[in-house]
Amino acid sequence: MDRSARASFRTGVRAGIPYALAAFLVSVSFGVLARDAGFSAIAAIVMSAIVFAGSAQFAALSIVAAGGGVAAAVAAAAMMNSRFLPMGIALAPSLPGGPLKRAAQGQPVVDASWAMAASPDGSFDRWFLFGATVPQYVTWVAGTVAGAVGGSLLGDPDRFGLDALFPTFFLALLIAELREPRARPVAALGAIIALALVPFTPAGIPVLVASTAALLGLRR
Repeated sequence: MDRSARASFRTGVRAGIPYALAAFLVSVSFGVLARDAGFSAIAAIVMSAIVFAGSAQFAALSIVAAGGGVAAAVAAAAMMNSRFLPMGIALAPSLPGGPLKRAAQGQPVVDASWAMAASPDGSFDRWFLFGATVPQYVTWVAGTVAGAVGGSLLGDPDRFGLDALFPTFFLALLIAELREPRARPVAALGAIIALALVPFTPAGIPVLVASTAALLGLRR
């Protein structure tokens, strides 16, 4: 790593710290709620260490907590993470090496780091991205450990309103997406589909089927 790369990496680390602090609080909640949903502490920690994607993990956890099956939970998590496909395509030209090396370098991609590392010309500062992700990963795993291991000291998580994290988390994502006019009919159709299926389908199925409304985005 040359001097400019080191400087960019350090700048990225500093830029990622505010997001890392927020990630810690959210991941503590994930650890607590994962244990409440029946996960072992090890399972919750390993999930955070490997998946490292809040939206996907909460999507899977919400389905499991509602009584849904593992297949539905995994499918929901995969669909939540599908946004990384176009993000990876955009990042790829800024990564050196062959396919395997670029794939390895793409693992630190998270929403905040990807957005901050983007340049106006469409290129990405990969060392900045790596640096911004490091503190977020550390606090995400550390928060999950704290929640999964020490969450029992809190007692019933509902007393602290942690049961509201699922709807609040996804509502925040929805509000951000609704700033785009094309997203509004998609959201409305998804809500209609989910509400229609909830009364007579297993937990998790309404979420998966409702996500097909996003196919409207293929229309130009």
